Amino acid sequence: MMSANIYGVDLGTANLKIYCKANGTILNEKNTIAIINKNQMYSYGNDAYAMYEKAPDQIQVTFPIVNGVIADYNNMQTMLFEFLEKNAKGKTRGAEFVVAVPTDITEVEKKAFSDIFYKSKAKPKSVLLCEKPIADAVGLGLNVNEPTGIMVVDIGADTTEISIISLGGLVISHLLHFGGNRLDESIISYIRKNYNLVIGRKTACSLKEELGCALEGREDKMVIVGRDVVSGLPIEMEITATIVYEAIRDHLTNICTNIKLILEKTPPELAKDIIHSGIYITGGGSKIEKLDQLFSQITNIKVNCCDNPEESVAQGLIKIVSDNDFKHLAYSLKASIYR
Repeated sequence: MMSANIYGVDLGTANLKIYCKANGTILNEKNTIAIINKNQMYSYGNDAYAMYEKAPDQIQVTFPIVNGVIADYNNMQTMLFEFLEKNAKGKTRGAEFVVAVPTDITEVEKKAFSDIFYKSKAKPKSVLLCEKPIADAVGLGLNVNEPTGIMVVDIGADTTEISIISLGGLVISHLLHFGGNRLDESIISYIRKNYNLVIGRKTACSLKEELGCALEGREDKMVIVGRDVVSGLPIEMEITATIVYEAIRDHLTNICTNIKLILEKTPPELAKDIIHSGIYITGGGSKIEKLDQLFSQITNIKVNCCDNPEESVAQGLIKIVSDNDFKHLAYSLKASIYR
């Protein structure tokens, strides 16, 4: 009989997603840590994110995952297990963990994903790793074991992964080192340059979420508060969807260009499958309005969206450990590295 203490872990740059098999829920919190006195954890998750850009000097708010890899190992480990103990109904001690890892990362970076569990007080029964795009496809309900080409574009906060999958493996995968955060930065610099207004990252993020559109013509507006560069005082300003579109257009075009480059490298038989089934887009960044239409226009291939795009990896991980058909997709580093 299979243990109920199984956790599917997707350590995202912006959000930490954990599928807990014991209660069948996905825990989803901001992957943010607030540190006081240089090394003491003051807060984490959504509470720490609420302090971002608002904390006094003695409290540092940091993001432990940068470009899809673990940048702050100790704090990430502390946050992860505190979060699990507080929210997960199952026991973490002796549990099984399956962790999504980005493609195109080094063995050392992969080992860090494994170590964060093996070198913890939880003493896990096993830690398995799975390539993120494969977990994504399984989470979308696709059978990756078939000899059929599947194209998944996962737009995260710091990375965008474009992958072609067939027969349970990655045929082609390309990791771009930019995602939703780069869009926020471009909104900040565009508004500063054109309107002499300095805005915070959270404001830029809400502009992207409320007004962002991949095609021209959206007519919504939003009032924001920023600091006037000239007077130095805070002022209100109305921002239109057109302004946000102009700010993010180049980055979206860049993703389109990379999708085309991958399609050009795809073997013809797999390309035929992709034209038939369409391109799948996931990740938090895929929620930008009409992004599917933009990708469709550029590639002439239909684009499929999903309901909870940021949670598809965590959904896929649990399916991979629970379903015998998919078990071979996850692997352990222990055998190769720890001996």
